[in-house]
Amino acid sequence: MDTALDSAPDTIQATVPDNMRAAVYHGSSHVAVDEILTPPIGPGEILIRVEACGVCHTDLKKIEYNLLPPPRIFGHETAGVVAAVGSAVAKYRPGDRVIVFHHIPCLSCFYCERELYAQCPVYKKVGVTAGFEPAGGGFAQYVRVMDWIVDRGVEKIPEGVPFEVASFVEPVNTCLKAVEQCDPQPHDVVLVQGQGPIGLIFTMLLKLRGCTVVTTDTIPTRLALSKQCGSAFPLNPRTDDVVAKLRELTGGRGADMVFVATAAPGLVEEAIRATRPGAKIMLFAQTSDKERIELSGASICVGERSLLGSYSASVALQAESSRLVFSGDLPVHLLVSHRVPLDKIEFAFRLATHPGEFPGENPLKIIVRPQELTACAQ
Repeated sequence: MDTALDSAPDTIQATVPDNMRAAVYHGSSHVAVDEILTPPIGPGEILIRVEACGVCHTDLKKIEYNLLPPPRIFGHETAGVVAAVGSAVAKYRPGDRVIVFHHIPCLSCFYCERELYAQCPVYKKVGVTAGFEPAGGGFAQYVRVMDWIVDRGVEKIPEGVPFEVASFVEPVNTCLKAVEQCDPQPHDVVLVQGQGPIGLIFTMLLKLRGCTVVTTDTIPTRLALSKQCGSAFPLNPRTDDVVAKLRELTGGRGADMVFVATAAPGLVEEAIRATRPGAKIMLFAQTSDKERIELSGASICVGERSLLGSYSASVALQAESSRLVFSGDLPVHLLVSHRVPLDKIEFAFRLATHPGEFPGENPLKIIVRPQELTACAQ
């Protein structure tokens, strides 16, 4: 039988099926694993067989709160194997192991000239899809990568690096972008609020910079892992006086910098109280228009603090984020708590968004394996 790509004479491919399985968002916060057509590719495009895709809370927010119209296939922390290439593609061949970024900027507009890549109109276009309106597509067995992403948004995975480890390149890039913007110096005392996967990546990066890292979370297992990832002082804000500890560590001044890595209410206000005059406070998890923060204007103006924001990845840091992950300089493998086959994706989403419903599970980074359709070991 001809495959879905055999009808396109301008492609070079391995064996690709006509149909595939994908987790399709149908609206009303509902996702179902359906059989759909494997996406065809054009001359400048590639098709990737997805081997691992991390579950990101950005996608979960879109699903839970129905932020985008259906149908869509989400998932953007994608690693896999090139299954087919268009006739105009010279950089990649079937069999290459790769990760893919789903956003890449034009590099020539007003915002790109100022290195504000996430504000570029081209960057805002999603260039990876498993079908329907492009939305990343990593929660499917195959994804189509469009030409401008093929040109600058694909990185080869070295032999020996597991796909689930490689899938961290995109989230590491987003965190590295925020760290670069704040420019922490060795011996700075830095607070990271929240020790989920993103907060733990911040902890790793700041430790590499030589900072004294103080971390907070209310989950004991995350605090224990935080220490393993580089936190000098993992604190539980329910039982520890975070502000007092930071003042104790800094001769009464307060933290030099704070990364707000979770969207829990009250954290930005705590960050103000915990910092010295002139400190930098990075908002990283505040991605909803519904979130509101009420601060004293004087705490920013008179205290000369800088309130910063960072969103999504930077093409300028693509090579460095890949190096940090592939080299093992960041032990991101420690963050993988669950590996699930595609047909268990609803469980994965529920576990990530409502962990309290699953006593003893302790979820961190959940990896979906689209090529698997039966339960695998966690």
